[in-house]
Amino acid sequence: MGIGITGSFCTFEKIVPQIVKIAEQCDNLYSVFSFNAQSIDSRFGNAEDYIQILSEITGKPPITTIEGAEPVGPKNMFDIFLIAPCTGNTAAKLANAITDTPVLMAAKAHLRGNKPVVISISTNDALGMNFENIARLYNTKNIYFVPFGQDNYNGKPNSMTAHIDNIIPAMEMALEGKQLQPVICGPK
Repeated sequence: MGIGITGSFCTFEKIVPQIVKIAEQCDNLYSVFSFNAQSIDSRFGNAEDYIQILSEITGKPPITTIEGAEPVGPKNMFDIFLIAPCTGNTAAKLANAITDTPVLMAAKAHLRGNKPVVISISTNDALGMNFENIARLYNTKNIYFVPFGQDNYNGKPNSMTAHIDNIIPAMEMALEGKQLQPVICGPK
């Protein structure tokens, strides 16, 4: 299995416990970092610390280059690929076939084999300009979503994030070719 990490820094701390649960069920887990996730330190933590945490959880160094992610498809490396967190930027690029980060290359290479990609969205612009991209991905074969909802409708009315505790059930359903429902939920 592969997990793509993109730059929604505020969700990193919430994602780690889910990755630990996944690692307990998966013998061969890889992490793939976008360029921003692997290089930007934020008020939520240092990039290098997060890389170290995931390296310890997976027992492997992360994939951090486009060249490193390209073999995902030809080598049939994953049964499923999770992008968690998936920023609006990454969702927009995936929806428009742009492959300029390791995570996007891994997703593209993985989709080439008709295998599921699960998106755990986290974007301040889900109900704004990214709404169209999310809809396009929702209607794309082999793309599934972790159910998501508005996280702060008063302060950030366009912002939506995945209900992270549904990552594993969403992945289990995606492996069966089904979308976990309901996709859009109220706040948690």
